[in-house]
Amino acid sequence: MSKDDASNRMVSGEGRPEDDGALDRALRPQSLDDLIGQDKVRDNLRTMIHAARARGEALDHILIYGPPGLGKTTLSHIVGNEMGSAVRVTSGPAIERAGDLAAILTNLHANDILFIDEIHRLPVAVEEYIYPAMEDFKIDFTLDSGMHAKVITYHLKPFTLIGATTRAGLLTGALRSRFGLTHHLQFYSEADLLAILRRAADKLAMQSTSPQRAIDDKSLKEIAQRSRGTPRVTLRLLRRVRDFAQVRAKSKVDHRVIEDALALEGVDELGLDNLDRSYLRTIANVYQGGPVGLEAIAATLGEDSLTLEDVVEPYLLQIGFLARTRQGRRLTAKAAEHLNLEWRPSESETLFAAE
Repeated sequence: MSKDDASNRMVSGEGRPEDDGALDRALRPQSLDDLIGQDKVRDNLRTMIHAARARGEALDHILIYGPPGLGKTTLSHIVGNEMGSAVRVTSGPAIERAGDLAAILTNLHANDILFIDEIHRLPVAVEEYIYPAMEDFKIDFTLDSGMHAKVITYHLKPFTLIGATTRAGLLTGALRSRFGLTHHLQFYSEADLLAILRRAADKLAMQSTSPQRAIDDKSLKEIAQRSRGTPRVTLRLLRRVRDFAQVRAKSKVDHRVIEDALALEGVDELGLDNLDRSYLRTIANVYQGGPVGLEAIAATLGEDSLTLEDVVEPYLLQIGFLARTRQGRRLTAKAAEHLNLEWRPSESETLFAAE
């Protein structure tokens, strides 16, 4: 499986089929009042936005980081809606040269928002170019070269840069220091995911007046439990359950339908999929439970190490299935129990397959 393939996993939190894009946008909250979860982020943004609007100024620059699928892009559009400003969306890898960035910046209107996803992947030359734009709202063009070189300064309209990244540690200190507000998005609680599912089910007409077609809270809770604390995953699972129920259960959704639908996708009761289980079993069976380096695991699985680090490991760490030590990755007793592996702490905390 390539990195691109892995990014489209059912539970990865990254990527999504093209035909789901419009539906995803329709299910996203459009205002801070509609936003569920991330309470501290919402309250801070509300304060900043009210203050900026009262002064008639652009918002301070904002950095948002956290695992994929938690709503970084959604937050940028919410900020745009609350400010009444246009949002220009791009990504770090898409801005290859300083001229690309200059073209974007010079086309922004006053108080517009520039959202740069995966901002840690900006080229060095472009990153240095963005410093004066963030601080002084200006960019410098160099014409000719040598003794005939001339620097022309172009003054930009005030704008807000919202940077998003899954790997905040890769940002340079110089870039990070220029953001006025930095927020780390946390995984969502089951209660928050349940509230998101209720609203989405209503918009998808899954809570109809017909008892045979309605989806109850017990069924929604089943989906929330398997959503890895990630809204994008929970909405994707809901759509797959809806599709399965429509084709195989006459649109009726109950516990059995959800079990069958998610089993078809390889998603277990904790939200782990085939790649997650392969990752854990590789550590258990090949490397005796660890510790083992990430590169070794990636080579054994035939996967990209960055995919494992960004897509697989965050949730396994959160639920206590994986420990990261100086020596490498190590499985925990909790993971051994879930995978039906025998835990032997007396043997240097090694794991081996029970079967």
